[in-house]
Amino acid sequence: MTLINPIRFDNFKGDVFGGLTAAVIALPMALTFGVSSGAGATAGLYGAIVIGLMASLFGGTPTLISEPTGPMFVVFAQIVLDLTERSDGDMAKGLTMAFTVVMMAGVLQILFGFLKLGKYITQMPYTVISGFMSGIGIILMVLQLPPLLGYASPKGGVIGTLQGLPGFISAVNVPVLMVGLVCIAILFLTPARVKRTVPPQLLALVIATVFSLVFFSGNNAAGEPLISRIPPIESALPTLTVPTFTAADLKTMMVDAGILAMLGSIDALLTSVVADSLTRTEHDSDKELIGQGIGNLASGFVGGLPGAGATMGTVVNIQSGGRTILSGIARAAILLIVVLGAAKLTEPIPMAVLAGIAFKVGLDIVDWDFLKRAHHLSWKAAMILYSVIILTVFVDLITAVGLGVFVANVLTINRLSKLRSDDVKAVTVADDEIMLPPKEKALLNQAHGRVLLLSLSGPMIFGVAKAIAQEHALVDKYRVLLLDLHEVSHIGVTASLALENALEEALENERHVFIVGAGPKVLKRLGKLRVWQQIPPSNVLESREEALERSIALLPESDLVVPAAIED
Repeated sequence: MTLINPIRFDNFKGDVFGGLTAAVIALPMALTFGVSSGAGATAGLYGAIVIGLMASLFGGTPTLISEPTGPMFVVFAQIVLDLTERSDGDMAKGLTMAFTVVMMAGVLQILFGFLKLGKYITQMPYTVISGFMSGIGIILMVLQLPPLLGYASPKGGVIGTLQGLPGFISAVNVPVLMVGLVCIAILFLTPARVKRTVPPQLLALVIATVFSLVFFSGNNAAGEPLISRIPPIESALPTLTVPTFTAADLKTMMVDAGILAMLGSIDALLTSVVADSLTRTEHDSDKELIGQGIGNLASGFVGGLPGAGATMGTVVNIQSGGRTILSGIARAAILLIVVLGAAKLTEPIPMAVLAGIAFKVGLDIVDWDFLKRAHHLSWKAAMILYSVIILTVFVDLITAVGLGVFVANVLTINRLSKLRSDDVKAVTVADDEIMLPPKEKALLNQAHGRVLLLSLSGPMIFGVAKAIAQEHALVDKYRVLLLDLHEVSHIGVTASLALENALEEALENERHVFIVGAGPKVLKRLGKLRVWQQIPPSNVLESREEALERSIALLPESDLVVPAAIED
C-alpha cells in the first residue's frame, strides 16, 4: 500500500471540471458550517481545502470529495460550546481546544486504518445509523431557528433553543426571516433542469444575498443594520494552531475525538460505497481511513473544521467527469484561489442565508424514507430507531449510538440463538429429529434408550449454551453419551463450556462418552476443556456408525432389544 496516491493526467479535462463543480457546491456549505459552528467562515473554507486535498492524496477512494459535512459540523459545534464553557466562556481558548480535538480525531482515524478496522466500522445496524443521522439532521434544523428569526443561538444546544423559541417567535426580526425564507424557497423550488447546471445552494446564496441588499441594506431605528452579515474573511494563508489541553479536560476531549473519528469514518466509508457504485470500482477502506485521518489532523493544525466524505460533492464530481484524485486536488486549488483572491465578495452574505442553507441540509440528512416505513417493517426496529433519535437530540451521540448498537445486537443475538438452538437435538430413539441412515437408526433403537445421541450442527455461538444444557437434561437414564459434531463449523467458548458441563456430568456418573466427527478446529477447542484428558483417545471417532456399534457393545444384554432387520 503506497502512502501517497500517484497523480494521473489521462482524464485531465474531466477531473478539472469535476473539481470545479465540486468547489462550487463546497463554497456555500463551507461558509455555512464555518459561521454556524462559531469558528468562523475561514475555518469552514480551510477545512474544505485541507481535508479535500489530503484525503485525495492519501485516501483510498480516488473520486471521493471530502469536506466539512452536516453530521461532523453538528458534533464540532457542540464541542466548541462545551469546551468554551469549560474555559469560563473564553471563546478563543475553547476554539483552540476544539481544533486540538479535531487533530486527535485525525490521529484516531489513522490508527483505525493501520489496524485495518475499515471493514468493521460500517458494520452497524441500519436502524442505529438511520437514527443518529436523523437525530443529527433534527439538531441541525433546530439550531438554525434562532438565526432564521434574527437571533444568535442561545446556550444549551437543542434544549436551550427550544426553551427560548417562544421568545424568539414573539419578537421575530421580520427582514431576517424574509431573507431566510427566500433562501429556503429557492432551495426547495429550483427546477431539476436548473439544478443540473447550477447547484441550488449557490443559487440561493447569490439570489437571497442580492434580495437582502436591495430591500434590507439600511439600519433600524437604533442605528444597527437590519440584516446581520458574515464577518470578513482574511485573505491570507492560515496560521498553525498549537495543540492545547489541560489534564482535567483530556478525558472529555478524548471522548469528543472518539465521536468525531467514528462519525467521520462511518460518513466517509458509506460515501465511498456510493462512489464505488457510480464508478464500478472498489475502494480501499483502510487506506481511506488513513487519508481521512491525515486530512482531519492537518485541518485541526490550520484551524479548520473537521470533515468526511461528502455524498453530494462526490456524486457531482463523478457526474461531471471526475475519475482520479486530480479532481479533489483541483477542487482544493480552486477554493484556495477564492479564499486568497475573492474573500471580499463574501462579506455581503447575510447570516440568515447560511442558516437557511444549513436548515435544508438538516432536512436532507433526516432519513424520511425509513422513518415512514420502520414501524411497518418491525416494531423492534422502530423502537431502536426512535430511541436513538431521541437520545441523539436530547442526550448525546455516543450514548445514542452505544445504547442503540447494544440493544440491536442483543435482539440479533437472541434471534440467532433461537435459530441455532433448533440445531441442538438429543435423542435416544431414532425419529425425524435427526436424519440417520437405516442401519444407524436400528442401532440406536436397539440401545433401548441407553445411548443418548446429542447432535449439534452449524456454528455454536454462546446463545446455544442454554439449549445444550436443556437438551442434555431431558434424558438421565442413558449409559453412553454420543456427541455428534459432524456438522459443527465453529464452537464458541460459552458453548464449549456448556458441552464441558454435559461431558463432566456424564463422566461423574460413570457413563461412557464418544465424540464423533469433530473437525480440527473444534477438536482444538475441545482439547482445552478440563475433562478432555478423561476421554480415551480411542473414543474420539469419525464414524457415527462405529460409535453406535461400540456403544451397543458396552451395554449389558438386558438393556438391549432384539434388533430388527437392517437395510443396507
